Amino acid sequence: MDRRYKALLAADMDYTLLSPGKDIPEGNKEAIRALKDSSVAFTIATGRSSFLVGKFAEDLEIDVPIITSNGGSLFDASARRQFASRDFEDSKIRSLLRFLMDRSADASLYSDEGIFFAPCSSRRGFVESYNKGLPLSKQSPMIDIGKDFPDLDKIPHFNKILLISADEELVNTLSSDPELEVISSAPNLFDVMCKGVTKGNALLSLADYLGIPRENTFAIGDSDNDISMIEDAKYGIAMGNATDGVKAAASYITANYDSLGFAKAVCEYVIPLVGSF
Repeated sequence: MDRRYKALLAADMDYTLLSPGKDIPEGNKEAIRALKDSSVAFTIATGRSSFLVGKFAEDLEIDVPIITSNGGSLFDASARRQFASRDFEDSKIRSLLRFLMDRSADASLYSDEGIFFAPCSSRRGFVESYNKGLPLSKQSPMIDIGKDFPDLDKIPHFNKILLISADEELVNTLSSDPELEVISSAPNLFDVMCKGVTKGNALLSLADYLGIPRENTFAIGDSDNDISMIEDAKYGIAMGNATDGVKAAASYITANYDSLGFAKAVCEYVIPLVGSF
């Protein structure tokens, strides 16, 4: 057991901790420092690639593994490496890529080698914005792929596909595949992972890894991909701007992300409860 900590809080990033493309507000940073002072391990649980969280983890001095790719990987930010990842089978990812490219889908793929962009991907700008001003060693590798990529002799392992503005028919087709987990992570964004890959399962695995009792776990988020961890944690928290599904699953509802709802939940709900453990 990691004896520094007696509880674990996992927080979504976008529209929970921060506005996409922006820095974490100082009020939320102060709340995270207060968590550590209260012996609460804090981590990020995000749909983002592991390559798109490093500068935030460093800023927050997170010293436990981070949940990335919507639960697809556990990432050691200090060593800049994945130490656990649920990857698609090789034949499965090849068939998925052919299917998506044939439909000119706006898709990007997450790997421990970097972020890969299908021909119609619109995600390059977001990653370029993240990389701006960072030394090369801390930037996210960016790789463009063509329609011949699924037929190469060897391709990397992937743990998530991000789809942007996918049409309903495409989402329904993927959702009906018994080998896949498909969930909305934000308006017009859909995450595709192996079946059973969720933030909730990753949260419980992380608690077990740290030796923190599952009854001492907290989770906070706003989107449908956060529901699993809000349900699986002992104490689930919904942002004020959360979807109705997230709010229904939560035991506590805080303020909106742009009103420091995260900090409010930490100070008024999490820390007082941890004091009773």
